[in-house]
Amino acid sequence: MTNIIEKTDEEILALAHPMWADLVKYSNEQNYGAFTRNFATAMLMGANEIEMGKQFARSELTKNLAEDYEYLGMIRRGEHVTVLYKQRHTKKEGEWLGRLVLGYEKDKVKIFGATLF
Repeated sequence: MTNIIEKTDEEILALAHPMWADLVKYSNEQNYGAFTRNFATAMLMGANEIEMGKQFARSELTKNLAEDYEYLGMIRRGEHVTVLYKQRHTKKEGEWLGRLVLGYEKDKVKIFGATLF
């Protein structure tokens, strides 16, 4: 079985950056289907469409995310890698920490966690 932590930083970032950009784009559009398309099965189970829809509707943070983000670093642990981003918002001042957790599921790289703090 392939373990993502064995990939180089460059290989991981080539996967992570487009996935993060998609999460920002589809969060702004409140597009649940596109937002969750790279989620691992376990992540999908915890992100049902109704609850995600409520979060998109209630949270100002999930809309108007700036499309420019800054890569901060990565952490390898077990069978997952966490990629950290500095994320800005177009209507709120300040910066947020974006966390993207990637790993393999059925030989494909999937999202096992995605949060904004």
